[in-house]
Amino acid sequence: MTEQEVKDLLIETNAIMNGHFLLTSGLHSPHYVEKFNVLQHPAYTQKLCEAMAENFKDAGIETVVGPVTGGILLAHETGKALGTRAIFTERVDGKMTFRRGFSLHEGERVLIVEDIVTTGGSIKEVIEVVKRHGGIPVAVSMLVDRSGGKISFGDVPYKALLRLNVETYKPEACPLCKEGIPMTKRGSTGKKAAR
Repeated sequence: MTEQEVKDLLIETNAIMNGHFLLTSGLHSPHYVEKFNVLQHPAYTQKLCEAMAENFKDAGIETVVGPVTGGILLAHETGKALGTRAIFTERVDGKMTFRRGFSLHEGERVLIVEDIVTTGGSIKEVIEVVKRHGGIPVAVSMLVDRSGGKISFGDVPYKALLRLNVETYKPEACPLCKEGIPMTKRGSTGKKAAR
């Protein structure tokens, strides 16, 4: 899929939303990406994950790992496209880890997948989990990079299906607030937005 085809699909499924959003960071934005608006459609999820897998089909990937929650779906479908297994990380007492008997053998080649990346913090945690369990983080594949090109995973390369530059504003400098535009309701991750 081309980057424009990915963007068109996200717009068509209302995954790219326009309005006035309060982000988890406490910042405001006129745009929000609700991944589950597209991931609720198995055929679209499969198509996107096949595109993610295509970028790494010759990288000798043995296992695909994604963080809970959206990363589970992406890992499963990307693993299916690559013919590998798929596992996921979870937080236990605030720390990213493997559970449910998941493990890696020494030197296992891992592709890490994620849905929407802003700061890359969760991915960095997954990279550390993979290394701690003896795996080799070969690359990171993501659905949307909305960092504006600011993310880095050190020596682990990454590829996004779609790169978005999303404007954000501190509440006191938000032009949408100044225009009196009310906040747009969005899906909840259970994380509390900073006030």
